[in-house]
Amino acid sequence: MNDNAIERTREMVEAVYRAESRRVLATLIRLLGDFDLAEEALHDAFRAALEQWPRDGVPANPRAWLVSAGRFKAIDGIRRRARFDALDDVAEQVEALAAEAPEQDKDSVEDDRLRLIFTCCHPALSPDAQVALTLREVCGLTTEEIAHAFLTPAPTLAQRIVRAKAKIRDARIPYQVPGHAELAERLDAVLRVIYLVFNEGYAASSGASLTRSDLSGEAIRLGWLLVELLPEPEAMGLLALMLLHESRRAARASPTGDLILLEDQDRSLWNREQIAEGLALVERALSSRRFGPYALQGAIAAVHGEAESAAATDWAQIAGLYDVLARVEPSPVVELNRAVAVAMRDGPEAGLRLIDAILARGELADYRLAHAARADLCRRLGRAAEARAAYQRALALTKSEPERRFLERRLAELKN
Repeated sequence: MNDNAIERTREMVEAVYRAESRRVLATLIRLLGDFDLAEEALHDAFRAALEQWPRDGVPANPRAWLVSAGRFKAIDGIRRRARFDALDDVAEQVEALAAEAPEQDKDSVEDDRLRLIFTCCHPALSPDAQVALTLREVCGLTTEEIAHAFLTPAPTLAQRIVRAKAKIRDARIPYQVPGHAELAERLDAVLRVIYLVFNEGYAASSGASLTRSDLSGEAIRLGWLLVELLPEPEAMGLLALMLLHESRRAARASPTGDLILLEDQDRSLWNREQIAEGLALVERALSSRRFGPYALQGAIAAVHGEAESAAATDWAQIAGLYDVLARVEPSPVVELNRAVAVAMRDGPEAGLRLIDAILARGELADYRLAHAARADLCRRLGRAAEARAAYQRALALTKSEPERRFLERRLAELKN
C-alpha cells in the first residue's frame, strides 16, 4: 500500500472514530461492566485499527470490528494482570468475558447508547456529576473542554468524574434502561441534565460570550438521540424547546457581542428549519396528551417562533400556557415568566404587581432576571428611581459580560 492509500486509511479511521466511538464505547461498557476498562479497550481498538487497516483494508463493519478488538484487548489485559494477582474473581471475569458473544445488531447498539445515558444520569449521582459524566462518556468531550465550559478547574472536574464512576461501580448501579414503573422519574433526570447543558450553552452564566454554541449543540444532539431511542412526549418537548430557542441564536447578539432582546431581534436571521422541526415536535408531544412541563415550554417557544414580528406575538396564548405550566410545575421562575407575559398582555402595571408579590416572598431575591424584569416594567411606567435601583441590583448579580453591558446601557439611558 502506497503512502497516499495509507493516509486515506488513516483519515478513514479518524472519521470512524468521530462517527462511531461513542457507540463502540457504550457497547464495551455493557460487555466489560466497567467505564475505565471500556475506555482503555476503546483506545486499544483504535490503535489496532491504525496498525491493521492500512495493511488489511477497512473491514465491512468497522463498528463490529472495533467492539470485537476492544473486547479481546480487554480480555488479554485482564489475563496479564491475573498472572500477578492470581485472584479467583479475575479468572472468573476472564471466563465470563470470553464466553459472552457481543451483540452487533443495530437495535442492541442503540440500546447500549440509551443504557449509557440513563447510567450517567442515575439519581444516585450528584447533579454536577451527572452533567460531567454525560458530557464525557456520551458526548465524548474531553475533561478540559467540560471544565472550561463550566469554569471548573480541570483537576476538580476529573475527580468528579472519577468519583461518579466509582459510585456506579461500588453501588452496583445497573447498566440498563429503567423499567416502565420508574421510567418517568429516571427520564426526568436525563432531561434535566440535557437542559442544564443547553442552558449553559444558550445563555452562558458567566464570561465574555453570551452563548456557547458547542454546549447547546451537544445538548441538541443528545436531545435528537434521546427522541430517536425513546420517543416520549417530554423528550420531544425538550428537543422542541431547545431547537426553537436555538433558532434565534444568530439574532440574539450584535456583531460586537452585545445582547439583543427578543422584541428587537431581526427575525430574518432566525433559523426557519429549526423552527419547523420544533413546531412539528411540539405538535407530536401535545397530541399524546401525556405531556408535561417541557412540552408546555416548547409550546410557548413555538408561539414566539410563529410570530412574524414582536407586535404580532400572541401574548394571550403565552399567558394561558404559563397558567397551565404553573399548575403542572409550580415554581417562582415560572411565576416570573408568567408575570412578564401578563405584563405584555395586560400592561406593565399588572405584571409589576405580580413580580413584586414574588419578590416579597424572598424566593427570587438573588435571581438577576427577576430584578431585570422589574426594572424594565418600572422603566416602561416612567418610575425612573425604582428602575435604576432594580437595574443596579440585577447588575450586581450578573456574571455575564454581555448582560452587564446591556444593564449598564439601560442605566445610562435612565440618567439622560
